[in-house]
Amino acid sequence: MIQFNTPLEAFLHWETKSPERIFFNQPIQGTIKTFTYAEVGIEARCIANALSNYQLPNQSHIALLSKNCAHWIIADLAIMMAGHVSIPIYPTLNAQSIEQILALSHTKLIIIGKLDDFASQEPGIRYIPKISIGLYGESTGDLWEDLLGRHKPIATIHQQRQEDLATLIYTSGTTGIPKGVMHSTGNFMRSAYQLAELVVLPDPPKLFSYLPLSHIAERAGVEMRGMAMGACISFAESLDTFAKDLENTQPHSFGAVPRIMTKFQEKILESIPQKKLNVLLKIPILKSLIKNKLRTKLGLRDALIIVCGAAPMAPSLIRWYRTLGIEVNQMYGMTEDCIVSHSNLPGADRIGSVGKPLPKVQAKLSAEGEICIKNDCLMLGYFENPEATTDAFTEDGFLKTGDIGEYDHDGYLTITGRAKDQFKTDKGKYISPAPIELELSKNTDIDQVCIVGTGIPQPIALITPSILAKAKNQEMLIKSLGDTLAALNPHLEKHEKIEKIVIMKEDWTVDNGLITPTLKVKRTSIEKIHQPLYKLWFDLEDHVIFE
Repeated sequence: MIQFNTPLEAFLHWETKSPERIFFNQPIQGTIKTFTYAEVGIEARCIANALSNYQLPNQSHIALLSKNCAHWIIADLAIMMAGHVSIPIYPTLNAQSIEQILALSHTKLIIIGKLDDFASQEPGIRYIPKISIGLYGESTGDLWEDLLGRHKPIATIHQQRQEDLATLIYTSGTTGIPKGVMHSTGNFMRSAYQLAELVVLPDPPKLFSYLPLSHIAERAGVEMRGMAMGACISFAESLDTFAKDLENTQPHSFGAVPRIMTKFQEKILESIPQKKLNVLLKIPILKSLIKNKLRTKLGLRDALIIVCGAAPMAPSLIRWYRTLGIEVNQMYGMTEDCIVSHSNLPGADRIGSVGKPLPKVQAKLSAEGEICIKNDCLMLGYFENPEATTDAFTEDGFLKTGDIGEYDHDGYLTITGRAKDQFKTDKGKYISPAPIELELSKNTDIDQVCIVGTGIPQPIALITPSILAKAKNQEMLIKSLGDTLAALNPHLEKHEKIEKIVIMKEDWTVDNGLITPTLKVKRTSIEKIHQPLYKLWFDLEDHVIFE
């Protein structure tokens, strides 16, 4: 594999070597608009030239507010070509959160792309110039298409160096004020190559981009890795077309979060109930046919590696996919280490763990069991927050992850909890919720779960029901959850035993602020709403309660 020093060096190579190669497949109203490397180069250069007319100082901060689309990456390239720094913003954030990030980052201009409800977000964008991409229906500020018509490609693009600041990625965060993680262009490329070396992909590889590009996993694993490898990247048009778009793409690698894999499972079981599936998989002549058909339908037929991260994936779900011939490898990383930390690999996977340290990664546990990481693409620090930056590292330069873990005798890491998630019951006993939540999530009637218990004698589980659960009557659901409690509690310490399961009447979504854009439960927000009810629920006789 050719080794490039910076993203622009990589892009310019493929633009020159393979100008007619398809870089992007962008679905628009049911049709596919393709972009070659040459076409992307021209468009990015024109926008880079347009950016110079705003008379911004060198290394100015330019925000990107958009769902994943071809123009997200074209805009990022234009920002780099003009010598500026990108500030990606999650496309689901509300106006208040957008305004906060724009202020914290000192953003000078914002590019607005593909969005679901920009009208509600626009009040958060004040005092700075806006560029809107008309192709996706937005027209505030200057129109991208007009700028393309008025500007020729920039004559001289910025010469990137590995030490140049490339981006500030504001952590989605489950608590507190977001911090801007600073990454250099060199960090991006070193991360991209580490990820590319996990498994050999065809040349050129097919990739599918749907997890937020504003998050480090998609940015490094799809955009930057794709740029390094001269990939063809396809996008989803909408949530409604997602399954079909993925099936049409059949990417060579696929990254997911546990909730996505759970949703895939639900869709399969809606079509083929588990009992019927079990029977079909026992018939030799049908077994391979069923597996191949399901893998193709999911869009995973050509995937040589399927990784899952951001949160623990239930071992039972991983094993369920294995019965279909689909190996899902858990991976572990974070924004601050450019997601280069640990991973299981195809054929070298220990279910329940997040794998072994990747090459060039040093890992150790602190005296308290905190996982500490050192690699060659650690963040430069938190933007304008030297105190938090200092706190994030050990004296010998290891990143403190905040996660608690343990290694087995073969070097596989298991994450046992997050230090900040621990809470104390009124008996004075500390609870680490993550392992218990993982056990509960084995029940396919549970979509999301949050173990709480501050101020009551024993913890309780707040859950949102899955699609499968919603199809059951109340009596069946109570039995299912009651059976799970009865099976789990004997294996827990006395102070950990779950007293109640409370079924939420409202799903936890990004829109209502109860999960992050990367689909992690926002424990603090859930507690803020429900904590006044803990004692009331605890005192009720039933073990399964409907909110």
